[in-house]
Amino acid sequence: MRVARLDHGHTLGQKVVLRMIRLVTGFRAPDVVKTLLYRKAFFGGPMNVITQQVMRGESDWSVGERELFAAFVSRLAQCPF
Repeated sequence: MRVARLDHGHTLGQKVVLRMIRLVTGFRAPDVVKTLLYRKAFFGGPMNVITQQVMRGESDWSVGERELFAAFVSRLAQCPF
């Protein structure tokens, strides 16, 4: 299910960030990025903290290995990012 609010419910500053992502990468920002921006207090902030702990915190795995694992799992889940 697609939430139209993710495409049209952002503030001017958030729209600028999304536009810059498109200009720099040549692609539209993934829906997860739009969600993080739209509901920053509810989802973006807490999710960012968890992601940073998992991807950059202490681990027996290197950052590169964790990034590779994340990319592999995203591919298995048919996630475009």
